[in-house]
Parts: sequence; structure tokens; C-alpha cells
Amino acid sequence: MTKVTLYIAASLDGYIARNDGGIDWLSILDTDGEDYGYSAFYESIDAIVLGSKTYQVGLGFDQWPYPGKKSFVFTQRHLQSDRDDVVFVSDPVKQALANIEAQGLENIWLVGGGALINSFLQHRLIDEYIISTIPIILGGGIYLFPSPTPEEKLELINSKQYPGGLLQAHYRSIHLS
Repeated sequence: MTKVTLYIAASLDGYIARNDGGIDWLSILDTDGEDYGYSAFYESIDAIVLGSKTYQVGLGFDQWPYPGKKSFVFTQRHLQSDRDDVVFVSDPVKQALANIEAQGLENIWLVGGGALINSFLQHRLIDEYIISTIPIILGGGIYLFPSPTPEEKLELINSKQYPGGLLQAHYRSIHLS
């Protein structure tokens, strides 16, 4: 059975990016030798799902940020990639997730952005949440959970505080009826 995990960083005031999509503020926690559990998490996943704006942010890095993993980009636009590990998806999220599961991919990382997260929430498709709260107040930008967001009860699995001030909380969804 497929497990979808939202693994994401947010500012203290709940933003995942600036209004222009910028994520430069995440660099305040760049510390040699500390990846905040990212490598272990990345090894545990089979595939990635992300929205087209998040995909375009990834294209701006020096190297593709998701090597060795199939990436499913949700978009209604006609985008193209020369990468064979990038697939563009226009199906509704429930159907797309069923198609991903049919390929034998079980541990899915929901990268973002806010609109795609909301679509997954609307259909109660997120099983676990790993939210890293960054000690910064942005004062505006793209919300982690844009309105309207359905109510979702969560159970804390664990949390960890890092010396630089990052607080990472890992939750399991308790799907409400």
C-alpha cells in the first residue's frame, strides 16, 4: 500500500516560499555535516510528487535535486523534460496516485507546493507529515496549508530540535470521517 509523506520546511509563520517562489531563506541553517535527517528520508522513498512551480524551482539548482528517483510533476501546462525520470501528470491526484502505486512505487514524497499539498489534503491522501520549522518569520509568501484546508487530526510520532534552531516534528494522520 502506498504511503505519502509530506516532508517540507516552513517558516515559523507557516510559509514554504516567498511570494516569488524563492527559498533562499532556507540557507540560514546551512551547516557542514548536518542534513536534518534528509539523507535517511531520501533513501526511504521510492518516488516524488511535486507541482509544476516547485519543479521549476528545482530546475534552477546547479544539479537536479532528486537524482535516482522518479519524479511525477502535477501540471495542466504542456511542460517537457529531457530527463527520463521526470513524468508530467495531469490526472486528478487520486487517480494519479493509483497509477503511481500500480507501478510498484510505495513510499512517496510529497514535495510541494501549497496547491498540490491542498489537493492531497482534500482527498485525505497524506499519511505522514515531517515538518521542519525554520526559526524565521517571513511575513508573507506561499502558505504551507493554503485556505481552504480540511481539518485533519494528527498524532505526533516524534520531534527533534537541532542546535541551529530548526524544530522537526513527525506526525501520522488520523483520518477523520
